[in-house]
Amino acid sequence: MPVRPTAAPLLLATLLAATALSACGSGSGSSPDTVKISFKQSTDNSIRVMDTYLGRMKKEFEKANPGKKVELVPIKAPDSEYYTKLQQMLRSPKTAPDLVYEDTFLINSDITSGYLKPLDTYLDKWPDWNQFIDTAKSAAKAQDGKTYGVPDGTDTRGLWFDKGVFQKAGLPADWQPRSWDDVLSAARTIKRKVPGVTPLNVYTGKPAGEGATMQGFEMLLYGTGDGKSDPLYDTAAKKWIAGSQAFKDALTFVETVYKEKLGPDVSDALDPNFSTTIRGELMPQGKLGIDLDGSWLPQDWQKGAGHEWPEWSRELGLAYMPTQHGQAPGKVSMSGGWTWAIPSKAGNPDLAFKFVETMQTKANAQKWYIANSGIAVRKDVASDPAYVQAQPGIKFFTDLVASTHYRPAYPAYPRVSTAVQEAMEGVTTGDSSVDKAASGYDEELKTATDGQVVRK
Repeated sequence: MPVRPTAAPLLLATLLAATALSACGSGSGSSPDTVKISFKQSTDNSIRVMDTYLGRMKKEFEKANPGKKVELVPIKAPDSEYYTKLQQMLRSPKTAPDLVYEDTFLINSDITSGYLKPLDTYLDKWPDWNQFIDTAKSAAKAQDGKTYGVPDGTDTRGLWFDKGVFQKAGLPADWQPRSWDDVLSAARTIKRKVPGVTPLNVYTGKPAGEGATMQGFEMLLYGTGDGKSDPLYDTAAKKWIAGSQAFKDALTFVETVYKEKLGPDVSDALDPNFSTTIRGELMPQGKLGIDLDGSWLPQDWQKGAGHEWPEWSRELGLAYMPTQHGQAPGKVSMSGGWTWAIPSKAGNPDLAFKFVETMQTKANAQKWYIANSGIAVRKDVASDPAYVQAQPGIKFFTDLVASTHYRPAYPAYPRVSTAVQEAMEGVTTGDSSVDKAASGYDEELKTATDGQVVRK
């Protein structure tokens, strides 16, 4: 995705949409014995964690249900393009799959658009639903009180750091910053003492999509206050927050990273596939000091994965992201995750939910959490020692759930997120001052939320 709108991306979007429409063939209802499942395929050809898992579930399902077939319909695209393709598919019964992989940040928007089917009639009869934690259930619940998706895990975020780089910089191997200033100070030390290494990565700008908003901006914004009130959405007033000093403070941190050249080159930071470069090259090669990122990174480094790196747990350290000034609760994390949802225009919804039940047995869910480096949302898995001990880092990121925040799950959120990315991009490139970028965000916020804004 380019930085600024031109005719080219419009043409690209049209072509992508056409590809998506043709990908589903003659429509999900073409055979009552075939369930079509659409999912996000990694743009990195060497990463096939989801493909492998779904392939195993397909075999298990077909063996248990003679005469029934599973057709996997992968969508290979960066996040922002995946959402575009998926929504194109959902609009028609000719192209709608029977089961789709929905990011929790987008699900309420798709619910409001009428693209998804409520699952309550299935969930009421499914004993395993009682094993899912309440916060995960709420991520797929709409304002109408109905549930539209089954979560397949959650995630948390923190600071990954390279112990070798830290040793060269004279920084401690058990590093734990207490404030934003501590994070910036460490990055400045790395820049000064370890040439050839990117000191700090903070995802930014529209090309990074929701990754910029959630891994980058919100990890800052939600660390500005008391940890109790939401700095993005006023739940009491039921309005989005504009004009806040907290918003400007978070932007200032981003501006500092790129203005002082503590982060990646701007051209790299605004590459839509930069996260693949981070996980596949910079981190394994010891070329990145600190990475503000998610719990899922080890999925790329496991045995048989595309960027196998068995030494990662010895070479990398983990630290929680501190609050702005170290104020209580002292640490911050954001959580999201993905859900399995049934399109309203699906041809075989009953068969689709039966496939969900196959994927979400305790045993199969546990296999997925471990393979995907995910955080368990089933209580019976979270309490299983085999899960806790399965991979280094699982306990660290699972413990962060107690300090985590969830994005405001409202239909306007995707547009609000885009406005955040535009503000970040402005201060990253230097095209906008913090004040100008924040003012631009406020204006975009009014449009995105139909004026449902409160100033603070």
